[in-house]
Amino acid sequence: MSVDVKDMMLDKVAIGPVSARVYQGADFAKGPPIVLFFGGGAFLDQGPAESQVAECLASIGAIVVVPDYLTPLGGAFPKPLEVGFSIFSYLAKKRAGLGDRKSLLLVGGEEAGGNIAAAVAFKARDHFAKELDGQVLLSPLVDAFMGSASMREADAIGMRARWTEGWSQYLSAGVCHPYAAPCLCSRMAGLAPTLLLTANDDPLRDEAVGFAERLEQAGNKVRQHVLPAGTGWPSIYGGKTDAAATWQDSVRQQFASFIKDIGQH
Repeated sequence: MSVDVKDMMLDKVAIGPVSARVYQGADFAKGPPIVLFFGGGAFLDQGPAESQVAECLASIGAIVVVPDYLTPLGGAFPKPLEVGFSIFSYLAKKRAGLGDRKSLLLVGGEEAGGNIAAAVAFKARDHFAKELDGQVLLSPLVDAFMGSASMREADAIGMRARWTEGWSQYLSAGVCHPYAAPCLCSRMAGLAPTLLLTANDDPLRDEAVGFAERLEQAGNKVRQHVLPAGTGWPSIYGGKTDAAATWQDSVRQQFASFIKDIGQH
């Protein structure tokens, strides 16, 4: 399915106008899922950026909204989360003219955006926001200590210094709130169903898998999938890789199955 891309202003969000890029399949069906998707960029990149993942999800019928969540209030916690949750609340009530009453509403994100998506899911639970139907996390950056075994591979793809700088900026207020580093949260139960994806050659693999396991142990519905090495997976968040990008079919398959599953329940 071909994908249409347009820039729009979400001008009725509580914190103020937020620019966003919307990816939508040209032949989407009735009741398409709406995904509020937070892009990567290590908490450092501002402005709506091209998103390979958003285009991939839109190609199988989703409407994907990628907001500029760092520019409105700045890049230090909790400001990006405030922006993200405000957009979620707006879409939950108004949909911004996207989808229809049958549309599922999900949050998602890659790398730093996966952190924001996970935090929005925590906050939705804590504020009894029942409108959230699921979360889609792709290599979420959730451990500020960067101490996992797979993180040793970060230098090889040119990301260790960038993630270190990003975490330093995001936590510049000097706090490590559970919403800021979701893997540290002690209350993991009661969250929306989760799809979590990573890859064997992803430095974020261990913290992603560990986060998925903690979610599952707390009684949440979790679908996790680890792609094989060599699919070019680190390229989704700017990591260096010599492999061609072949991860798209796996993401489409996992997302379609996840949507079917949560739609039935």
